[in-house]
Parts: sequence; C-alpha cells; structure tokens
Amino acid sequence: MKHRLLRILLSCALLTFGVTAASAAAGTPASASSCYTWGRTLSQGSSGSDVAQLQIRVAGWSGYDNVIAVDGVFGPATKAAVERFQAAYGLGVDGIAGPQTFGEIYALQKSDCTPLHFAYSEMNQCNTTWSGGAVSAATAKADAFQIMWKLEALRHALGDHPITVTSGFRSYGCNSADGGVADSRHLYGDAADLVPSAYSLCTLAREARYHGFSQIFGPGFPGHDNHVHVDYAPTHDWSAPTCGI
Repeated sequence: MKHRLLRILLSCALLTFGVTAASAAAGTPASASSCYTWGRTLSQGSSGSDVAQLQIRVAGWSGYDNVIAVDGVFGPATKAAVERFQAAYGLGVDGIAGPQTFGEIYALQKSDCTPLHFAYSEMNQCNTTWSGGAVSAATAKADAFQIMWKLEALRHALGDHPITVTSGFRSYGCNSADGGVADSRHLYGDAADLVPSAYSLCTLAREARYHGFSQIFGPGFPGHDNHVHVDYAPTHDWSAPTCGI
C-alpha cells in the first residue's frame, strides 16, 4: 500500500512538471503590469486609447526614417512596428499585439510604466516639477515618457548595453544655463542628449535613424562633437557629418 501511494504521488508530480514545462515551452506571457494592462488583442484596424498605449511602447521600432504617430489608430505603420518589436524579442512575428506581445511589454516596464533601463530622474536633471518649459509640466513629463521607450528600443537594438543620458527636459532657466538654443526641444521634454558609454557617438547617431527620432545631431554638427542629441520634433533634421549623416 505504501509503495502504491508513492507511485501515485510520483505520477502526480511528473504530470505537474509536464504541464509546467509545456506552458513554459508555449511561451506563457508574463503577468499583467501594475501600471497598465491591455484587455484585448489589437491588430490593424483597431482603435482606442489602448492602441495609443501600445504605440508609445513600440514607437522605437518604427524603422528607418519613420516616426509612429501616437494617435490611437492601428494602421500599417503600427503593424510594422509591432512586427519589428516581435522580431527583436524573439516572438512570433504576425503584427498582432496579443498575450505574448503584451507579456514582453509587461516584462519591460516598471511599476510607473517607464521602461526597464530608463527613469524619469535621468530625463529631468533640471528640476523635479517638470515646469518652466515650453509646455505644461504634464505634457513635458508625457513627452519624456515617450522618448524613454524609443531609447529602450535603441538600447536593445545595439545589444542592451547601457546608454547614458546627460540631459532631457529643461526649463527655460536650465536651457539658458546649459547654453541651449532658444527653441531647443529640451524645453518640450521630447529630447535627450547621449554620451559615449558602450557605444561610440557615431554608432548611437547611425542607429538612432531606425528608432523614431525625427531630429538627430551629432559629431560634426556645431556644438555636438561630445554628444548625440535625439528628439521627435515635428520637423525632420539629421546632421552628424563626421558619422556620414
């Protein structure tokens, strides 16, 4: 009787292990995030605020010289960005944002929705209120949130080594003290200055062209030989002559 009970318990343990292993092999998605959770699968033709939240997180996978509009409309550009995100993280590539895609995003974002490797603190080394710039404090912080996700994509594409941000949002006072131009995108919160760490400035500038930055200034552009400036201003302007850009 004792041996029979032992065999039953062993069989149950093996069955449980088999189910667990099968679930892992099937790529069971991570738990929902405490900061934002999607409640439905999204695909081309979908619209709504949940699409906009997705767009923010895949905007860094826009492809060469493209910028994804965060407009809540899942169009061809969003589908292509989702496909690039899926490919970059080893998921099935179908351009549909479902459990596995959301699971990867949940694993990438912290409790305040910022991506794993960037924080509000490094995007605002000027003050803690986000005020005093060209837009409201709320808008400046929201713009910084979006650029962090683009930087996360840039970081991952380059091999997931650290990228150092030396300047993000600036108030008018900070911008003047830093010698920034009067119409600097730093005043809007949608800009970041990057310095060499694991990657050269030219490597950063060249790769940035694929990750949703409309303006890129680097070596060879006046005042940018020691850093690369990236932003997503409404206008397109790339200039890093030393890097062939």
